[in-house]
Order: sequence, then structure tokens, then C-alpha cells
Amino acid sequence: MTIDERLEKLVERHEALTQTVELIAHEMHDTKSSIDGLKSSIDGLKSSIDGVKSYTNEIAEATARLLHIAQIHEHRSTRLEGQP
Repeated sequence: MTIDERLEKLVERHEALTQTVELIAHEMHDTKSSIDGLKSSIDGLKSSIDGVKSYTNEIAEATARLLHIAQIHEHRSTRLEGQP
């Protein structure tokens, strides 16, 4: 194998490696974009979850107030019926 043939093979390998690196760089860019999109989706979900938690807390507080009112009315009804 002559030096020219060896150089030609090295050039071919170099070009193949260059193309491979370019493809990997492109894939990494696409992957980063996908990850950024997922982060945005997760942030949106966190916001929705926080809203659901807040709404659930409001319902729990309202339920506790209604339970207290029901207990007061039950106690009042018992007193009105003459039971201690």
C-alpha cells in the first residue's frame, strides 16, 4: 500500500468521523430541545397539581365548617327536644 493510498484511506476515515460527529451534534440538539419541552410540561403539571391541592384544601376547610354547623344543629335539636 502506497503513501497516497494510506492518505486516501485516512481522508475517508476523517470524513466519516466528521459526518458521525455532525450527526451526533444534531441528535444532541434535538434531544436538548425535547428535554426542554418536557421541562415545560412538567412545570405546567406542577402548576396544575398546586391548583388541585389548593382546591382540595378549600373543600376540606368547607367540609369541616359544615360538619361543625351540623354538630351545632344536632346539639341544638337535642336541647329543644328536652334531652340533656
